[in-house]
Amino acid sequence: MALSGRPLPNSGAVSGVLEALAFFREADFARTRFERLGDVFETKLLGQQLVFIRGERAISDLFSQSDGTVGWWPESVRQLLGSRSLANRNGADHRARRRVVGQLFSAAALRRYSPVIVALVDQLAAELKVSTGPVRLVDRMRRFAFAVIALVVLGLEGDDIDALFADFEIWTRALFSVPIAIPGSPFAKALQARARLLERLRGVLVRAKDRPTGGLDLLSGGLDEAGLPLTDDDLVEQLLLLLFAGYETTASSLSCLMAALLQHPPVLHWLQAEVQTLAWPLPEAIAAPRLDAVVKEVMRLNPPVGGFFRRTTRPLLLDGVLVPEGRVVQVAIAASNRTSSSDASDLDAFRPERHLEPDHGLTLLPFGGGERVCLGKALAELEIRLMAVGLLQQVVLQLVPEQDLTLALIPSPSPRDGLLVAAC
Repeated sequence: MALSGRPLPNSGAVSGVLEALAFFREADFARTRFERLGDVFETKLLGQQLVFIRGERAISDLFSQSDGTVGWWPESVRQLLGSRSLANRNGADHRARRRVVGQLFSAAALRRYSPVIVALVDQLAAELKVSTGPVRLVDRMRRFAFAVIALVVLGLEGDDIDALFADFEIWTRALFSVPIAIPGSPFAKALQARARLLERLRGVLVRAKDRPTGGLDLLSGGLDEAGLPLTDDDLVEQLLLLLFAGYETTASSLSCLMAALLQHPPVLHWLQAEVQTLAWPLPEAIAAPRLDAVVKEVMRLNPPVGGFFRRTTRPLLLDGVLVPEGRVVQVAIAASNRTSSSDASDLDAFRPERHLEPDHGLTLLPFGGGERVCLGKALAELEIRLMAVGLLQQVVLQLVPEQDLTLALIPSPSPRDGLLVAAC
């Protein structure tokens, strides 16, 4: 039966060049167009037709019709992740690889990782307390988040972590770039870094067969849908993805959390009243409603994943708008987070208390949603809770004046000047 609905509003972009420039430069790109065109609209970015959606109704409609969509990523992401990566797989292939790699983020695995994460938090706190000058906290948070995934999950140490981190930073910076490998371009450098990363990860797998380290022994029994073990070439691309899933989003969230607290002293004091009552190391299931509210508010205003994509395989009705087959749909998380069914008027303000109120009317998807939700979500949430409590209990930080605290948005939100702080 044919679907009927409202026509799909269009921004009128012809080539998409100007739209693409605006997309990368304007934090409110999607929001301004939603206000003009409604919660479902189509535009063009560099020749690619994109349907942007926001709001609970449109997103719920998309998830409820998952049989009419497949995963999709821009060409730069597809090439840098690789054809075997579960991010580029759909259907049974995707589900099989997700089950295998997902074992690294199970509840049992997280319990195994927690003591090492606590030790890394304590190490960072000790370093900050004895620092004699301004510290770029963003850099420390990125190294911490990467150390967790490299040390705790992959079992790497020392020089291996440093080499992997250097190449991974090059690779990450080009994920959302123009996918043309001109010598010396960010994309060409990222492809070279990718080759080195895969080679190093193959070495990790070889060593793990004789002496399992980190969480890699959890992958040893991984089977695909046909009941066959995944090949090493397949597994290394999954490991590359989990490095991104367990690192970039966490580093962004930690940096934005500390930036928000240091810029809002009343909220910091409100949170400290709870944090100082908690045990350290933090027990697994302890209630911390103020901490949870602060984290939710940080991720509402600055989600680590600005959006995610699906491609329609049949016509879909999203919030009453008919979206044709073959369209790429972007769920605009950041724009959705600033709308509410309760018609709240203060959604641009940093007010964590709203998450302790009933019926706030918010639909939050900081790590994406549906069957393709970010694999590293549980690990990221654990790291954020442990870092917030461990750092706030042990160190008093203050912002260095006259720095740029606005956020660079690509590949994930992060303060432009690195969040310069000094220990008091």
